[in-house]
Amino acid sequence: LSTVAKEGLVTLQKELLRITLPDFTGDFKIKPFGHGHYEFHSLKIRSCELQTSILTPLPGQGLSLTISDSFIRVQSEWKVRKSFVKLQGSLDVEVKGITISVNLLLGSEPSGRPTVTASSCSSHIQDVKVDLSGDLGWLLNLFHNKIESKFRGVLESKICEMIQKSVASDLQPYLQTLPVTTEIDSFAGIDYSLMEAPRATAQMLDVMFKGEIFNRDHYSPVTFLAPVMSLPKEHNRMVYFAVSDYVFNTASRVYHEAGYLNFSITDDMVPSGSSIRLTTKSFRPFAPRLARLYPNMNLELQGAMASAPFLNISPGNLSLAPEMEIEGFVLLPSSGREPVFRLGVATNVSAMFTFNTSKITGSLKPGKVQVELKESKVGVFNVELLEGLLNYYILSTLYPKVNDKLAEGFPLPLLKHIQLYDPVLEIYKVSGFRWAFKDWGEG
Repeated sequence: LSTVAKEGLVTLQKELLRITLPDFTGDFKIKPFGHGHYEFHSLKIRSCELQTSILTPLPGQGLSLTISDSFIRVQSEWKVRKSFVKLQGSLDVEVKGITISVNLLLGSEPSGRPTVTASSCSSHIQDVKVDLSGDLGWLLNLFHNKIESKFRGVLESKICEMIQKSVASDLQPYLQTLPVTTEIDSFAGIDYSLMEAPRATAQMLDVMFKGEIFNRDHYSPVTFLAPVMSLPKEHNRMVYFAVSDYVFNTASRVYHEAGYLNFSITDDMVPSGSSIRLTTKSFRPFAPRLARLYPNMNLELQGAMASAPFLNISPGNLSLAPEMEIEGFVLLPSSGREPVFRLGVATNVSAMFTFNTSKITGSLKPGKVQVELKESKVGVFNVELLEGLLNYYILSTLYPKVNDKLAEGFPLPLLKHIQLYDPVLEIYKVSGFRWAFKDWGEG
């Protein structure tokens, strides 16, 4: 929140310099000069410095912004008329000890974008010092208290008017331009729209994002529910970020439906030094009859996930249990393909996830592959021997490909320009992953 407050001060300073202050006039009566009339015009804020800001959660509403120890310098022209005598000069006003308090009501709209309104605003000026020049400056100094009071009232009113206008005309329209989806790759994106209005308590601000991976070309509804998320009661760190298995399982569904997890193995993909080739001759130890029926022909193995592999979370552990089917084809001289066997393959995979400033990244560590013969059109099939070949391929080719994709990462919302420090990763059964950050700064 400190970074947000700092950025808000920069914007607010620019807006204060654009304030149009009204002219004001009045009458005076000073002995022995009698009655007169004064006028201040061409008021302009020449400099503004907002020193300290604190942005804190406001229970039940959103955020409370307090700005203190600030000052403004104003320049103006003055005129004084006494009977038929007219005099004029310039004026400098130094406004010190400005305190501004703004309550921001946070909400969300159907698109999942945040909304904000200034529910209340107050400002207080501790001291106003007026320095006048000109032929009759010494006379105006005689009633400077009245002038200073007038300036205090005008500025206090204008400051809150400007802030409320800025929230409505600048901040709120800006929030409506915020993207709620972002591209991951050529066919997948992530939806991080708000699920509800941000919830503020006395100690923290909770923001619930959707976190759904979707197919960019054709969206299909998710058939499983996201788990209820819960964050810890302690608040000894500045930022807590939690993500459930819902995010990863929607990603698995999308990549499975897109066929990204399917694979094909042909002989030219087998390392040249391998003693086992994808040929009917080389497959004689697995299926003796295969070489007799299809002598000196190449084979192709096609694999597909039986279903999208879902991530399982237990305390301190992440795992997947993918199940796939592998079908073997003989590549005929006529360029056709003849199916000859079908296998079921299962394994357990442990997962490790890390993160950087703006992305979740990860890697998979596969367990041993287990093979089951589903169908054979070539008689006896030595499944155990084939397990060795598949374990080699999956370790050397398939999983590195998947890990390359996981290493590219999935973007984290709103963290692209934030530098995080001293992170801690914890894994829970119910709430999924939780990251805690000791501090953050502007990236």
